[in-house]
This record gives sequence, structure tokens and C-alpha cells, in this order.
Amino acid sequence: MNYRKLETRNPAAIREMFSRIAPRYDFLNHLLSFNIDRHWRKRVCRRLDDILENPAAVVLDLACGTGDLSIELKNVGKAKIFGVDFCHPMLQLAMQKTDSVPFIEGDGLNLPFEDLCFDAVTIAFGLRNFADWELGLRESYRVLKPFGRLVVLEFSTPVVPGFKQVFDFYFNKILPFVGGFLSRSMEAYAYLPRSVSHFPDQDGLKRMMEHVGFSKVEYENLTGGIAAVHCAWKL
Repeated sequence: MNYRKLETRNPAAIREMFSRIAPRYDFLNHLLSFNIDRHWRKRVCRRLDDILENPAAVVLDLACGTGDLSIELKNVGKAKIFGVDFCHPMLQLAMQKTDSVPFIEGDGLNLPFEDLCFDAVTIAFGLRNFADWELGLRESYRVLKPFGRLVVLEFSTPVVPGFKQVFDFYFNKILPFVGGFLSRSMEAYAYLPRSVSHFPDQDGLKRMMEHVGFSKVEYENLTGGIAAVHCAWKL
């Protein structure tokens, strides 16, 4: 598969970009998504209900950013949650929100964990920022226990006729301008729609996950396909 060749993603540049917008990141996420992002994270948690209710389970929230999903995972269950991200300023904000989740600075392409140590891995709006999507999925596969589960929440391709055109206008024109103005980083919010346009659609990501070795891969479109939750098993 050649998905990763579609665009060169420089890890150092992406880390610096997220470091720059970290102070306004949460505010803009909620504002620009009209708070729908909160609902999307709850859909991720529902995919892991049984694991999260197990106090012996261990879950990794990869590319955790400022920790919103990590905290949601912790609040709805009894499992042990770890958050990992490679952007230090984002992790500092995450640690200010809670002391119930250990946050670790680490690279999603070279995770600081042994093989077979997590019951589940989540990645919310982070996979498309990896320098190598397939390698990121392979690392998640490596650290999962047998019968472990991967849940990926990511922007995707709207599937509702008519709505797609409206959303594309908002996502490609209005969102970059408003986000860039409020964050004082036009580059960061121009990067967002560009990164989504280069990322595989729902079926493309499903095939990539299967190619890596995941089984029973399925996805659920959210808000007309603006985003999608992919769920896969390591069997």
C-alpha cells in the first residue's frame, strides 16, 4: 500500500505546529466543531464499554493531545488509562486537567512499551498526523494483547449528498480562516483540511487496517461522515 507516499509529513514541523496552538487548542476544537467533538469521543468509549468496565484492563490513548479522550475513557470506566503524545506543551495541558491518568511523552511510531501489554488502543484525530500511517497502525498492533481492540476516530469523507458540498465549503474556507485568526496560526488551520484531504476515506482506512493484520474491521459514520469511528480486533 502506498498511502503514506501521498504527502510528506515532517514530525518536527508538526510537533512545533501543535506546540504553537496548544493554548487555544481545546477552545477552538469545541468552537469549530460546534461541540460535536464531545459526542464523537463518547462514541469511541461505547466501542470499548466491556473493556473499560474491567478494572484489570489497561488502555492506551495514543496521540492523546490535551487529554480529552483519555479523561473521558477514565471517567466512564474502571480500566487503567495511559495517554501518550509527542508534543510536550499539549501533554502539559493534559496534566493540568487530571492526575488520574498518567501522561507520557512518546512517539506513536516507536512506542515506549513492550509487546502485548494493552487491552485496547485508541487514536482520536491523531493518525493522519503520523509520518507513516501504516507504521503507526503496526505499532498499535504490536502493543495490543491477543484479542485486543483498536478504535480510531478520524475525520473522513461526508456521505450525504448536498451536505458534502456545504461541509467542504465550511471545512476548507471558513474553518481555516476562523481557526487561523483566533489561534494566530493560519498555517496550522490550513494544514487541517489539507491533511484530511490526503488521508484515506472510510473504506481506504479499513483496508489499511486489514493490511496491517487487524481482523473484524468495521466503521461507523458520524455526523453524515464528517468523521468515522473504525474498530478492529487483534485476533
